[in-house]
Amino acid sequence: MLQFAEIEAAAARLKGVAHRTPVVSSRTLDELLGMQVLMKAENLQRMGAFKFRGGYNSVNVLSDDERSRGVVAFSSGNHAQAVALAARLHSCAATIVMPQDAPALKLAATRGYGAEVIVYDRYKEDRAEIAARLTKERGASLIPPYDHLPVMAGQGTAALELIEDAGPLDALIVCAGGGGFLSGCAVAAKHLLPGIDVFGAEPERGNDMQQSLRSGQLVHIDVPRTICDGQQTQSPGKHPFEVIQALVTDVLTVPDPVVVEAMRFVFERMKLVLEPSGACGLAALMHHRERFRGRRVGVTLSGGNIGIDRFVALLTGAERVD
Repeated sequence: MLQFAEIEAAAARLKGVAHRTPVVSSRTLDELLGMQVLMKAENLQRMGAFKFRGGYNSVNVLSDDERSRGVVAFSSGNHAQAVALAARLHSCAATIVMPQDAPALKLAATRGYGAEVIVYDRYKEDRAEIAARLTKERGASLIPPYDHLPVMAGQGTAALELIEDAGPLDALIVCAGGGGFLSGCAVAAKHLLPGIDVFGAEPERGNDMQQSLRSGQLVHIDVPRTICDGQQTQSPGKHPFEVIQALVTDVLTVPDPVVVEAMRFVFERMKLVLEPSGACGLAALMHHRERFRGRRVGVTLSGGNIGIDRFVALLTGAERVD
């Protein structure tokens, strides 16, 4: 299972490379929700999301020989960009398997970092199988998006920084896809603050993590239809789930319209841009506010990679959100 020492080692590798993103707050939000909310603005991280932390750590721990043979990753967008940028920073070739319906901004950014992009149909093809084949054919190293200890350790540095900068917290809410971010942050948070309650947050239509945690076993669902494209996972990763079972209090779900509400609030009141998955943690807090009243709560704003057209469509209702 992931250890805090691995997160500390990742933090040392990331020092001076990753941005130490700010912890932001809003008096209006605190008054609205009846609590103190401290938000880690990972939308301001390099390549626009927390994923840079795990991507960079994973490429950095490879040997020179392994890097010379390149890396392969699969992702709907943010891990793709993270590994592509990390590979470029290490002068390493990267091949990324991405769904053909991934946001155009994320596809373009991944190619812009110099990676070769292989597209697939997320509803008919298995991205892990495609990536495994490419890894074998090319002799490359596979960097999965969440079920990978170096990724988990890198992601956990976000919670480490949040607690160092914000001080003690009663609870922490972290967006959950495959569980790499949630598990890494849970290890860091529970080590530094043993009494803290750690929660995952995911869209209602993609509640594989909640089902898995509550049933005590990995649950597999169909590809969820949600605006949170970064959280369209079908099942948690094995290594993250081991941590989550041990350390996470619960996983909260949120309807897509509340995610848009959170995106709107952060844009209008705090002048920050979030993609849907990046707003899921705050949306979950807003949706389940009664559970946290009077407490000091940390929240991850996990990413801001969204094009202007889609951002406007979501906030104006031009893109239908049920």
